Amino acid sequence: MGQTIIEKIVSRNVGHSVKPGDIVTVNVDRVMIHDIFIPFVADKFEEMGFTRLWDPDKVVLIYDHLVPASQVDDTRHFRAGNAFAEKYGMKNIHRSDGICHQLMTEALYVKPGNIVFGTDSHTTTYGCVGAFSSGIGYTEMASILGTGTMWIKVPETIKVVIEGALPSNVTSKDIILQLIGDLRADGATYQALEFCGDTVENMSVASRMTMANMAIEAGAKCALFTSDEKTAEYCQIELTDKERSLTGDEDAKYIRTIHYKAEELIPVLACPSQVDHIRPVSELAGTAVDQVFIGSCTNGRLEDLQKAASILKGKKVAPFVKLIVTPASRKIYRQALADGTMEILAEAGAIITHPGCGLCCGRTGGILSDGERVVATNNRNFLGRMGTSKVEIFLASPATAAACAVSGKITVPGLS
Repeated sequence: MGQTIIEKIVSRNVGHSVKPGDIVTVNVDRVMIHDIFIPFVADKFEEMGFTRLWDPDKVVLIYDHLVPASQVDDTRHFRAGNAFAEKYGMKNIHRSDGICHQLMTEALYVKPGNIVFGTDSHTTTYGCVGAFSSGIGYTEMASILGTGTMWIKVPETIKVVIEGALPSNVTSKDIILQLIGDLRADGATYQALEFCGDTVENMSVASRMTMANMAIEAGAKCALFTSDEKTAEYCQIELTDKERSLTGDEDAKYIRTIHYKAEELIPVLACPSQVDHIRPVSELAGTAVDQVFIGSCTNGRLEDLQKAASILKGKKVAPFVKLIVTPASRKIYRQALADGTMEILAEAGAIITHPGCGLCCGRTGGILSDGERVVATNNRNFLGRMGTSKVEIFLASPATAAACAVSGKITVPGLS
């Protein structure tokens, strides 16, 4: 019997063949802790009696949710993180360099076949480069810091096959939103999503990252893409035969297979206040919006900003509408400056912020108030996520978001 990608990764890590439902202890290749959780991880680590990190070089601490500080208590997290890092010899620390899930692959911490855990549910993002990555709580993280190991139950796999050429106004964000709508928010609970098909093969790593990032919104334990030459270029490696073989076998057992014809996909929105409440953009066209947000670990990459700029070029943001743009990292910010993307966005009237999580997690940088409506490219639209509980959040692709910013209302992005 063949194996799925997740079964291959876990089997190679533990040294023997595994099947769905097996409970095994894996050796962890890398962990990520962000600023919100570091005080709790530090306290729990010492409460457990550990006196040293299993491997300081495999631990990454990223300040992204609370920078710049918006509440007095935020600075406590920075002090706790700095003290813990100094005490235990951590060197991989990023202070406002960008959003954790962007930095983990961009800074080359994650490679194909790795097993990675992070104190954030969207840690599933790193499946874009063929790694098994998943979010955990601070108690589990403290245990890994001391032992370098973690127990898991090997998940079953849902295979998602996407074939054909996407319409020019449809992006990977539309695909993952449609999939979440079809699966529902609990449709992939503790299962792996494995993406394949020629549409996926033609995607950039950035587009795959968007899909892996939002896999958790269907309850998935992880999301996985087969590593290819695009992966190798992005990770700055030469793929080994072992890494190339991390693809689902023809005779692997899948709990379910879902097929999409790319040509039939359309721009969609996730409507308030559930990520699986999916409707075509066309059905909501004309609905007035107060704010548009383009950014986050879901859609703050260079290709996302360039897509928005291509729609906004020579135009202005609609009167009384705020357009907030947040690059996912400093590197992306610099790239967008260098190629003129930022200039186009600024000329159109965008408010451009530092790289970080502020608005997406409702901390700072454009939070909204009662009765306001926002079209946003991030990953969650729960009540209170970006302001008060009476804010309406619609999730969309960068193309749809940019079109809405120009018109001041929900608008189907044009076909180019």
